[in-house]
Amino acid sequence: MTIISSQNKAHRDSIISLRVSSIVLTVLITLSLILLILLPTQAKNTSNFPQSPPHPLTLSPTPSLTLTATPPPQYHPTDSCINKKLLNRLTIGTGTLYATSVFGLYQLWYKDYDRSSFHFFNDNYEWMQIDKAGHATTSYHLGVMGYEALTLSGTDNTRAALIGGSLGLFYLTTVETFDGFSSGWGASGGDVIANVTGASAFIVQQLVWKEQRIAFKWSYHPTKYATYRPDLFGTNELQHMLKDYNGHTYWLSANISSFLSKQTNFPRWINIAGGYSATGMTGAFENVESYAGVSIPPYDRYRKYLISPDIDFTRIKTNSKALHFLLKTFSFIKIPMPALEFNNKGIKLHPLYF
Repeated sequence: MTIISSQNKAHRDSIISLRVSSIVLTVLITLSLILLILLPTQAKNTSNFPQSPPHPLTLSPTPSLTLTATPPPQYHPTDSCINKKLLNRLTIGTGTLYATSVFGLYQLWYKDYDRSSFHFFNDNYEWMQIDKAGHATTSYHLGVMGYEALTLSGTDNTRAALIGGSLGLFYLTTVETFDGFSSGWGASGGDVIANVTGASAFIVQQLVWKEQRIAFKWSYHPTKYATYRPDLFGTNELQHMLKDYNGHTYWLSANISSFLSKQTNFPRWINIAGGYSATGMTGAFENVESYAGVSIPPYDRYRKYLISPDIDFTRIKTNSKALHFLLKTFSFIKIPMPALEFNNKGIKLHPLYF
């Protein structure tokens, strides 16, 4: 087994950073477009639902020959209610996307390394665990998309939650498997735990509450650290957004009204969010003194914990199905709002935190 050397460590850090963020953006958006195209088909299709028989007319045994209508029998959703044509299309589309993306991942990140026996690489202390928060968020939202896809076809909540909600875990486990059998990489136990956490958070909520009361979210703000390490954080704003963990904040956004009584008048779209971020990082495990002959100031690495109001766009009523679907698709983004930050240096108020 080849040990990852310090010489190519920066290259590995950069690719890992890009990989987690790119999965969120590319896979979620691609799946969203597929579902958006298929949405009108499901909305109009009711041919698979049992048809209620006409009201039978019962003749009254009285001389007045009064006609009375008996109520029709009640039908409940069963397997026959599933739109199998749409389900097949979704299955084929998701399977094709999965196979294509996995092939692309292999060609981009693994083909130049020799295969080895399965092994682990301990990256649990990199980036102050910001990358682990990214894994959990990715796994959670891929589960959301998997669930939404299955419910479009008429699949019941339990099966959609268990099967669709595991989509992110399944996908990211594939990535970890590739890592484990590659001599230039190594599976990460911390990544696996984070992936399971994200998927479990979605599945448990959907099974217990039949809704998502606490959602995983992400936000980004530019930082000064990207200019010091273009090899790690990229050379343009888009690359900075994907690769600079100093600018990433991961949130747990709780819907307040969901925890109140059903009779509450509290707005259903208002959330309260708790965030986690870190700053001062110019290297994965520790900071460096210089790069490319240019000295780097000795920044302090420290964690940040935040509290901020939030908006749950999935609970905003709209007559447009397309708009509602897009709001749900991009609900993983925490919008800028005032925030209170707690860190080892004190407390800081942000009038607007990105």
